Amino acid sequence: MSDFPLPYVSNDLSGRVAIVTGATAGLGKRFAQVIAAAGASVALTGRRADRLDEVAAEIRAAGGTCEPIPFDITKPEQIKEVVDKTEAALGMVDILVNNAGIPDAQRATKMSDEFIDTVFSTNLVGPWKLSCEVARRLMAAKQPGRIVNLSSTGAFRYDGNGAALYSTTKAAVVRMTETMAVEWSRFHINVNAIAPGAFESEMMDGMLERLGDISQHFPRKRIGNPAQLDSTLLYFLSPASECVTGTFVKVDDGQGAR
Repeated sequence: MSDFPLPYVSNDLSGRVAIVTGATAGLGKRFAQVIAAAGASVALTGRRADRLDEVAAEIRAAGGTCEPIPFDITKPEQIKEVVDKTEAALGMVDILVNNAGIPDAQRATKMSDEFIDTVFSTNLVGPWKLSCEVARRLMAAKQPGRIVNLSSTGAFRYDGNGAALYSTTKAAVVRMTETMAVEWSRFHINVNAIAPGAFESEMMDGMLERLGDISQHFPRKRIGNPAQLDSTLLYFLSPASECVTGTFVKVDDGQGAR
């Protein structure tokens, strides 16, 4: 007989506290809404304070609990500060969704040093530092936690038409997920990643403007809706994935070659 209830699945996140980065729009906004709807208190973070307030108003109108906290993940001095502010407003953070990211849409030799540093800081260095800050506090408190990193199918495929650095950073996010999971499993901190394909977002809007309707090259001829990532996100945060750490799930609607 199993010691766990069957099925061992629940989307109830009541009593949990989450930080979602890049929560001003697109996937991050959706993730914050989903986590709040499941009962967690959510710190909405991002650089556009006015957009954070709009998202917060929507979540609160739907009955959720949240706190908008302006935050620039490229600023190292703000890493500790955003966790401090979240703890003061909502309690100890035990969920982190590293969603913030920017594309490059340039060939490797065409990028300025400043732009290279910004992409690395946003997509990789900032998430690394923020993950360590959250994990350090969970370890000290002897509390379990869940970290979900946003990678991309671009981590596994690059066709040479620009976005080399984006692809590189998103591949590194997968490896970051794996190595952190190894170090932190003894502390019951699970670290996993989602690698979406082409989904509706501000980033995707920019790509469609540059390249046209790329969906016509996909087998199902469609761009994904952020709601189609809900189940993967909630799986990584639910009891069902208690034994799952250091892995990633591609969600790409069969859009690209394997």
